[in-house]
Amino acid sequence: MNNPFSLAGKTALVTGANTGLGQGIAVALAEAGADIAVAGFVPPTETESLIKKTGRRFVNIDANLMTLQPIPRIFDEVLKGLGRLDILVNNAGMIRRADSLDFSEKDWDEVMNVNLKSLFFMCQAAGRVFVKQGGGKIINIASMLSFQGGIRVPSYTASKSGVAGITRLLANEWAAKNINVNAIAPGYMATDNTALLRRDEARSKEILGRIPAGRWGVPSDIGGTAVFLASCAADYLHGAIIPVDGGWLAR
Repeated sequence: MNNPFSLAGKTALVTGANTGLGQGIAVALAEAGADIAVAGFVPPTETESLIKKTGRRFVNIDANLMTLQPIPRIFDEVLKGLGRLDILVNNAGMIRRADSLDFSEKDWDEVMNVNLKSLFFMCQAAGRVFVKQGGGKIINIASMLSFQGGIRVPSYTASKSGVAGITRLLANEWAAKNINVNAIAPGYMATDNTALLRRDEARSKEILGRIPAGRWGVPSDIGGTAVFLASCAADYLHGAIIPVDGGWLAR
C-alpha cells in the first residue's frame, strides 16, 4: 500500500454535516480523496463550498432523520449521484437537557429517534449495499456518555450507550462480510450541542479542569480518526469505540 490512508476513488455519506463535527468529518474525508454526499435538513452551504475547494464531487440530500421515511431515498440519491457508496458516517444527532425528574416523553422520543433508531436503520441500509458490493465502512458517532452517565441528559446518555452497543453488535454480524463497523466517541467539543455548557462559566471551567489537553475539542480534531476508520489502514478494526477526548477518560 503506497498510502493506506488514501480515500481516492471512494465515496462517503455523512449525516448532519452542515456544521460542527459532521462538517469537520466530511471535509477531512474529501481532503483524503473521497467524494462526499451529505444528508440533513439544514442547507450545508458552507460544507459544500469547503468540499468543492478540494476538487471532490458533492451531493446534498435534503432529509430529516427524525423519522425513517427518508432513508431509502437517501441511499437512492447517493447511488444515483455518486455511482457507489463505500463509507457511511452516522453523525446526525440531537440533545435535550433537563433534570430527570422533569424530563418529557417528547424530549426522550425525539432524541432516541434521531440518535439511535435512525442510526440503526441507516446502518442496515448501508449494510445491504455493502453486502452486494463486497464490503464497506460504517463509522458511528458515539460520545463520552457511551462510557459514563452524565447529568441532565437521560435520553442522550441512553442513545449514545445504545450507539456503542449497536456498533459492537453489527461488527459481530458483519465483520466476516468485509464490513467494518466502528465508532468515534468525541469528548467535549466546541459545537452547537455544547453551546449552553460553554456559556456557563462555572461549568465550562469545571469541564476544562478535567481535560488533560486543557481545551475544548474542535471539529477538525475528529477528522483524522474518521479518515483512519474509513481507510484500508483500519481493515482489521471491528467494533471499536475510539475516544477522541483530549484525555478525558484517562483522567
